[in-house]
Amino acid sequence: MRIDFISDVVCPWCAIGLYSLEAAAARIQGLALELHFHPFELNPDLGPEGQDIEEHLAQKYGASPAQLAGSRQAIRERGAALGFTFSMEARSRIYNTRDAHRLLHWAGELGGDVQRTLKLALLKAYFTDGRNVSDAAVLLELATAAGLPEGDARELLAGDRYAAEVQAAERQVQAQGISSVPAIIVNQRHLIQGGQPVEVFEQALRQIMAEA
Repeated sequence: MRIDFISDVVCPWCAIGLYSLEAAAARIQGLALELHFHPFELNPDLGPEGQDIEEHLAQKYGASPAQLAGSRQAIRERGAALGFTFSMEARSRIYNTRDAHRLLHWAGELGGDVQRTLKLALLKAYFTDGRNVSDAAVLLELATAAGLPEGDARELLAGDRYAAEVQAAERQVQAQGISSVPAIIVNQRHLIQGGQPVEVFEQALRQIMAEA
């Protein structure tokens, strides 16, 4: 089953959506997911220094400290139920993710499982370890650990390779009317939006399989 997964690596609900989707697929005997990750930058105008996460969320969504605390707790609990750790204390800033998406685009071209491996590594680096996923040294470490050639990854990060492709992919997503993530397109026909519970994904996947 082909899955086009549109998301950002600093989006907590995208991490929840991915882990929830894979948990749902694991419940269905004989189902294998062919995952393709596509870019969606939540904060394309952020500078390399990023921004304090509390300040950012308050400015962007008008959320009060109490609302932010409630959201953090809900995210932490959803992640824990899926085996993913959200360390809110470590994640104090939010970052620009253009370079991370350039690496993911390249990984997708190489095929195999390297794109998924890199995606999971980026999510863990940011949400669990609180690392700066716009920092070239961090990205180089994650890319090479995921199986990308170190020399080519270093060259990519030093230039603008795949920047145009990432922008084109984002424009295509916008043209499809997708304005929030995660957005999951199944078999290039069925759209599921949001970090849904495992049961919701499972029901949707079983229905799509039955229709096919």
